[in-house]
Amino acid sequence: MTEQVASKKEAEVIAELDSFAELPDAPPKRKFRLTWVGYVSCAVVAFWLIICLIGPSIAPFHEMDMDGDDSFLPAGEGEYGHFYLGTDYLSRDTLSRILYGARNTIGISLAATLIAYLIGITLGILAAVKGGWIDMGISRVNDAILALPTIMLGLIVIAALGSSIPILIGTAAIIYATSVFRIARALGQDIMVQDFVEAAQTRGEGIWWIIRAEVLPNAAMPLATDFGLRLVFVVLFISSLSFLGLGVQPPASDWGSMVRENLQGLTYGSYAAIWPALAIASFTIAINLIVDDISAKSGGSLAKKMV
Repeated sequence: MTEQVASKKEAEVIAELDSFAELPDAPPKRKFRLTWVGYVSCAVVAFWLIICLIGPSIAPFHEMDMDGDDSFLPAGEGEYGHFYLGTDYLSRDTLSRILYGARNTIGISLAATLIAYLIGITLGILAAVKGGWIDMGISRVNDAILALPTIMLGLIVIAALGSSIPILIGTAAIIYATSVFRIARALGQDIMVQDFVEAAQTRGEGIWWIIRAEVLPNAAMPLATDFGLRLVFVVLFISSLSFLGLGVQPPASDWGSMVRENLQGLTYGSYAAIWPALAIASFTIAINLIVDDISAKSGGSLAKKMV
């Protein structure tokens, strides 16, 4: 009798496994081919990333040197050298400050975005996989932070803690980790109900194996695409704080503060405020074009998940 019961249970297990035999494996990784616009945009982004690394070493002057003959000089030869983009309001070389400022603007934004993704993906996948009170608790805290305007929250934190580079990175990371959490959670919930995940669970795979082998690989492309958009938002956030005088503090340079400091030069026909604004625009627009190019290959499905 015991052998019959064991045989029956064994047959039921085999039948259940057979029911998943025809289920598809996890979707293969897809390779996207960019259009010429995407390739040009990649070249622009690569250019600025290289400038972050070598900008100070190729700058004609130091960012703090007041080598100009006068404020808001046009491009041309001066007493102390050639000013390719003219000088700013303190007679400093505009080109040199843009080259130095790239490291602060892009470096701070990239570091903040990476930390935001580390926090957001970890908590988002955890909430999607565990569910229950863990999902509810993390989501409610996340919604509370999302309800606050980003600039206002940034101003409050910086006014309370001061305006240093670590504070800027931490503030931007926490603010934008909330949006990453929502995307990672939504992707995780979509993937966890797929047939290939159910097949893995039936095989007896552990939850950490499922996260590593099934959830993360299938969420990688949408998250990588959103990374570009999030980086743009962080660049604009840091530049906005610098424009308001609460970002990178003088005499260090960054693009947002350069725009604010040299606005008065527009009345004198100076382009000292235009060049850093163009640098911000070229970097952010290039990233947006890359994201649009990749999203177009996905049939627009990514845009629905991005917040």
